[in-house]
Amino acid sequence: MSTSETSRFVRLRVDLVLEVSDSDALTGAALERIAQDEYMPDEERAHAGAAVREDEAEALAYLVDPFDLVSDVPGVELAQASWSSEPIEYDPDSVEWDLDEEDGEER
Repeated sequence: MSTSETSRFVRLRVDLVLEVSDSDALTGAALERIAQDEYMPDEERAHAGAAVREDEAEALAYLVDPFDLVSDVPGVELAQASWSSEPIEYDPDSVEWDLDEEDGEER
């Protein structure tokens, strides 16, 4: 298949596990981002603020923007993005979290 016949679109999948070391800093930054969003309606702003205060994963979702990951990559434009965050149980020694498993490689 020639280059002209292949799709110009690429799906980039990223899976991150983050440890929240300062919940207050995370929540404060998310609340600040929400307060500065000039396009967010007041009703949505109130709902977003409440969600961020209750859930660190929600706070993180307001601070991480997929556009920021690729905005400086030459030759690409973000066509579509979706993301979510959720609290998880994490054990770095568990085989379940071995990211190399999909490649058939062992550490």
